[in-house]
Amino acid sequence: MRWIQSLSWPLVIILTLTLGLAPFTPEPHLLEKITMLLNGELSKPIDIFDLFLHGTPWVLFILKVSTLFSTTNNSHSKE
Repeated sequence: MRWIQSLSWPLVIILTLTLGLAPFTPEPHLLEKITMLLNGELSKPIDIFDLFLHGTPWVLFILKVSTLFSTTNNSHSKE
């Protein structure tokens, strides 16, 4: 998980706000694809690729936040 820690916060935030939410209208692709997934309509390869493409920045963001909290918790428990 060191490579997640080495990613800069500005890069992760920019990726999340741009690629993670694009296109902004009529609704972000990620929300559309998650809705399709929950409705059992996510079957086309392009839709699966879109879910992966627009979801990856969010996964990186969540991993970066979780490593931040796990690092903080580990440093407090060692004291």
